[in-house]
Amino acid sequence: MFDKFKDWERNRHDYAKDWQQRTGRKVLGYFCTYVPEEILYAAGVLPVRILGSHEPQDVTEPHIFGMFCPFCRDCLAQGLKGRYDYLDGLMIAQSCLHIRQTYTSWVKHIPIDFTYYMPHPMKLQSPRALPYLIEEIRVFKKAVEEWTGQEITDEKLQNAIDVYNENRRLMREIYDLRKAGDPKLTGEEAMEMVISSQMTDKAEHNEELKKVLAQLPSRETGRDIGTRLMILGSENDDIEFLNMVESCGATFVVDDHCTGTRYFWNEVEHNGDLIEDLAQRYIDRPRCPSKDWEERTRVEHIVKLANEWDVKGAIVIQQKFCDPHELDIPAIRKTLKENGVDNLFLEFDVTVPIGQFKVRVEAFLEMISEEDLFD
Repeated sequence: MFDKFKDWERNRHDYAKDWQQRTGRKVLGYFCTYVPEEILYAAGVLPVRILGSHEPQDVTEPHIFGMFCPFCRDCLAQGLKGRYDYLDGLMIAQSCLHIRQTYTSWVKHIPIDFTYYMPHPMKLQSPRALPYLIEEIRVFKKAVEEWTGQEITDEKLQNAIDVYNENRRLMREIYDLRKAGDPKLTGEEAMEMVISSQMTDKAEHNEELKKVLAQLPSRETGRDIGTRLMILGSENDDIEFLNMVESCGATFVVDDHCTGTRYFWNEVEHNGDLIEDLAQRYIDRPRCPSKDWEERTRVEHIVKLANEWDVKGAIVIQQKFCDPHELDIPAIRKTLKENGVDNLFLEFDVTVPIGQFKVRVEAFLEMISEEDLFD
């Protein structure tokens, strides 16, 4: 049922190159999910998120500090190895220091037709954040129009917003099915579904989501659900890790990741001017810790997810040297524990020591099972 998403996720470059060839349109790579993709889509551009490959590499050291997070180094390695050589453009919405350096190094050392650094407010609670972002999106829209030669009319932008909103709505419906006592999909399948949405044409992705939703309510997974888990923290697209955890007698039922719920959680609400509506959506979406200073609104949202999806334990991950999440995690772990959710902290690198982590995960799941016996 989820095979199409898995194929798109694993063969992302083949998909993008095929799409480019059959449509004759441009493909743009982006680094952060705060990029307002609707602007690109309205201009006929395919936005493709830059992700790593989880393979050892030795090509980034001359370009980026080894003490920068493994995710950003892995992403840069993909560019330096030519795996994204089909891109017509590259951009970033202002994000953490490490991914900004990845973008800068890529632009400096890998020739590409169009590049764009989009300023983005870093404290989204500020009353100045929304008017600031509105104007930046207007400037970005003009730049995309000049690059593509396509005028982004209100009609085109409204269509893009509708397509993206439908995608978000459909994925929310699938996530809601994970609230049940017998979740109809695994965490691995959910991650492949969301990641594939970040690198495929949303209209095509929507059609596949509709097919899955039609079959999912009656699906029999044929597996023991085990302990209901949540996964959260730094960027994570490590499918092998999720597979390992779920093979130990658990099921991930929800997440707080930019490769998960933070990407699609809220829709663009139409209140008037389309650019203003779009900016409001990116202000209101579940926040990355790099944009949540200092109120930590994320913590309340995460606890709400844990409660609504009946989570029994959480795995909290940090990409090594990821400063925003490192500052964020202690408050999250403490609050989860106070709300009855035990949690396990794991530090990720480019490659994950599956064997070592399996021992720790098994011990964590056993601890939760023992506590349940005495409740």
